[in-house]
Amino acid sequence: MARLHARRKGKSGSTHPIRKKHPEWSSLNPREIEARILELSKSGKSTSGIGMILRDQYAVPDVKIATGKSIMEILESNNIKSEIPEDLRNLIRTALSLRRHLDLNKRDLKNKRNLQLTESKIRRLTKYYHSKHRLPKGWSYSLDQAKLMFE
Repeated sequence: MARLHARRKGKSGSTHPIRKKHPEWSSLNPREIEARILELSKSGKSTSGIGMILRDQYAVPDVKIATGKSIMEILESNNIKSEIPEDLRNLIRTALSLRRHLDLNKRDLKNKRNLQLTESKIRRLTKYYHSKHRLPKGWSYSLDQAKLMFE
């Protein structure tokens, strides 16, 4: 598959090892895993952060194999859902840091281009999430709204 903003091929992504069932050496059963996920989300962790904590501290290699549901599905079934999806939130945070950098370094053309590419990814992802009904109807990306959201 080709790269998004370059005229070259990309490296192939990593693949999970083929595993059909939850390993015996893992210490938590599915109910305990769901309880840990809810506990970590209430403490303010993101879904990817929850996955890394479960992997590193609680020896759960794959939540989906262990529980049959992804972390996002577990949070949605317990009515804990963020207004903005995590990938979109990370892109907005990146765009804000690039904008802050460009305010100080006005002649940095490489990062000016990176900001353009990041904002186009934000617009494309916003369009996708509107079609999937994950974002509210009138939500759109703007710099002022993003500053208010993260500061």
